Amino acid sequence: MTGFSVFSLVRNALSYHEKWPRQWRSPEPKQEYDVVIIGGGGHGLATAYYLAKNHGITNVAVLEKGWLGGGNTGRNTTIVRSNYLWDESSAIYEHSLKLWEGLSQDLNYNVMFSQRGVMNLAHNLGDVRSSKRRVYANQLNGIDAEWLEPHQVKEFCPIIDISPTARYPVMGATLQRRGGVARHDAVAWGFARAADSRGVDIIQQCEVTGILREGDQVTGVETTRGTIKAKKVGVVVAGHTSQVAQMAGLRLPVESHPLQALVSEPIKPIHPCVVMSNAVHVYVSQSDKGELVIGAGVDAFVGYGQRGSFHIIEGQMGALRELFPIFSRLRMMRSWGGIVDTCPDASALVTKTPVQGLYINAGWGTGGFKATPGSGWTFAHTIAHDEPHPINAPFSLQRFVNGYLVDEHGAAGVAH
Repeated sequence: MTGFSVFSLVRNALSYHEKWPRQWRSPEPKQEYDVVIIGGGGHGLATAYYLAKNHGITNVAVLEKGWLGGGNTGRNTTIVRSNYLWDESSAIYEHSLKLWEGLSQDLNYNVMFSQRGVMNLAHNLGDVRSSKRRVYANQLNGIDAEWLEPHQVKEFCPIIDISPTARYPVMGATLQRRGGVARHDAVAWGFARAADSRGVDIIQQCEVTGILREGDQVTGVETTRGTIKAKKVGVVVAGHTSQVAQMAGLRLPVESHPLQALVSEPIKPIHPCVVMSNAVHVYVSQSDKGELVIGAGVDAFVGYGQRGSFHIIEGQMGALRELFPIFSRLRMMRSWGGIVDTCPDASALVTKTPVQGLYINAGWGTGGFKATPGSGWTFAHTIAHDEPHPINAPFSLQRFVNGYLVDEHGAAGVAH
């Protein structure tokens, strides 16, 4: 039946991203699968779903050492957009955005995707020029993009300060009206339910401790629940990709960094869209619960701790108060940190590896959540056909050999 069931809607409304996934019934793993996906976050679950739906591969296991969506999928600011500068990046994010637009219907599960619009502010002449360049590039690629003058920024988001005396004067903004936010735990659970209904085994509390090889061919994985044989293995473990790849003898050009965010106490609806600023690096939206969801930049140091430096939060709060004086008396309710994988060129890896049957999906930096359906869709194609789809072909390890880098530092809406 098309649309949402009452049960799905009620369960979404009552969900909580740490309590819920622990209740998932994890089957005992079989001795052998056609495909094993390491990582039960959004990208891993989406990969399993599209393997089953698009390619008819259902003898698939998703292995998660904790609970579903308990990593970066549950530790982000839920922003969805596709207004990237480079052709390669805009292509994969636009494909993802188109999937987002029909995802609730496709999964028969309300992922609470809200296309409220994403604005990227410009505060100086350099910002204005680079932002307009990105608007023109988006339009040439068929992606919706607009340039707003300061008074239009104020019309779209009345609570922002555009006064001439502002510390960070607003000289304009780009706007992608199709962008917005989604509910992170609902995305994980929507993909999990849909993959499960197609016969995929989703196994929690099953940590992978080794990747088995015979020469240059992967043969399976060692786990805390025993050995599992597999013809193909996909690694989708944001924040720990290098560690897992080392189990197969691979060294990847990937670093892991903390990425922090926080929410305010809940208030009545007041913030109508998503606002991002590259120059002062803060971004904010309002959740359905009323909390302001606030994010900042990646911590400069490398680490695996799900926490970061206080000065990052302090800096983003200072910028937020300057842009939105109305927020100055709000209290922070909670903060958190995720771990993001980042390549030197700040673009993703969705690729085969030199080990036959081993595939890597990593390096999304701060762009992972918005890429979830598109990442899973293209990664499933790559695994099923042992060849990348044209959309993800540029995001391979080969680019570090031939020197062609898809560099998104400063090319995207924010510098990542």
